[in-house]
This record gives sequence, structure tokens and C-alpha cells, in this order.
Amino acid sequence: MLRHIVTGVMMACATLAAHAQDTTPPQNVQQQQQEIAKGEPARWSQPDSTPAARARTLRKEIGAALAEARQACHKGPANERSACLKDAQATYQHDMANLPQLLAQSPQTTAPAQ
Repeated sequence: MLRHIVTGVMMACATLAAHAQDTTPPQNVQQQQQEIAKGEPARWSQPDSTPAARARTLRKEIGAALAEARQACHKGPANERSACLKDAQATYQHDMANLPQLLAQSPQTTAPAQ
């Protein structure tokens, strides 16, 4: 469920970046391709086991979405930049304000048995 929420957040930010080209810095492309070739890290498949861990992950992903949206705004037309940055910040603030609701909608996982 958390992935669906995060995907929704990312899609909202992606609409801000729709007019911009790829936002990945060229120096990162090769590194990303090497990482993709290795496959998905095991930690991606491990759910957050506590509400605090889920909150940390969600805050991190909302912040990353803001960073991507800002980068896309700076690549867009100068005359639209201010409005784009305001929209990105408003989306971030909205998502952070709704963090408790997003967490309540996320799946409740339990710690692995020991």
C-alpha cells in the first residue's frame, strides 16, 4: 500500500516535470545503469517493520519527489519557473501535512519473529 501512496506522490510531482526533459544528471546515468544491471537490492523487498520506519521512508520519498520537481522546474522555461517551484513546494507541504493519513492507509507490518 505504501508503494501505491508513494507512486501517487511521485506521479503528482511528475506532472510538474512533464514539460522538462530527463532530470537525471548525466554523471549519474552510468552509475544507475550499473546498479540496474545488478538487480533490485534485497532491502527494497523488506517492509518497514514499525510506524516510525514507515514515517521515515515516506518523509524521505516525499522529499525526493520535491527535489526532482525542483530540478525539473529549473530545466523548464524561465517565465514558468516561479509558478512551478511554488506548485512543487505546495505539493510537498500538502503531502507532509497529510503524512498521518498516508501512514494510516499504509499496510501495518509486524517485526519478523525471532
